[in-house]
Amino acid sequence: MVGLKRLLAALLLIGLLWQGWYLGWVVLWKFTNPGMSHFMEIRLAELREKRPNAELKRQWVAYERISVHLKRAVIAAEDDKFVDHEGFDWEGIQKALEKNQRKGKVVAGGSTISQQLAKNLFLSPSKTPWRKAQEAVITLMLEALWDKRRILEVYLNVVEWGEGVFGVEAAAQRYYGVSAAQLSAEQAARLAVMLPAPRRYEKNPYSNFVNAHTQLILGRMQYSELP
Repeated sequence: MVGLKRLLAALLLIGLLWQGWYLGWVVLWKFTNPGMSHFMEIRLAELREKRPNAELKRQWVAYERISVHLKRAVIAAEDDKFVDHEGFDWEGIQKALEKNQRKGKVVAGGSTISQQLAKNLFLSPSKTPWRKAQEAVITLMLEALWDKRRILEVYLNVVEWGEGVFGVEAAAQRYYGVSAAQLSAEQAARLAVMLPAPRRYEKNPYSNFVNAHTQLILGRMQYSELP
């Protein structure tokens, strides 16, 4: 019995230290910009299996140098309650669960921008219960220690926008040959539509699906509330 208690205590201590490691990075990145996220490291390793000298396209850009159209488009497409929730959109999660049940497979996630950022910074694309639980813990850390502006700024700089393309500056240059500050409303909406599956949509960025959803996001952008 004593041995079991010691084992449980040791596991608890390891768990606390592990969460403390995440917390330390969250605190640091409140004041400094992240370099390579874990998601970037995974994608770079995949690219280097095909091309050993492959590099990611990424360039940090400050919040105020990102087109307001892009900020509005991403919120409209990914998380329209972003400024109001505390990390989780419970109504969105419920709708996603209902949709998945109807389809008989996972077709919607209901993740907020904060949750996606937690995954991109620290975790893998896997959908295991453990990863989702850890994602929730990191999301709470982000929401407690960062303001919404910082969450959106970091998200827009680390999110994947194509094979080897990360962040809005690299995406703007890759698809339109302009800076992140110069993106038009339509360009911003089109980039936002790509976010759920950028490596798939980049193969045909003007498909009927992307075109239709771009118009939908354009119509919703005016209602997006920015931090």
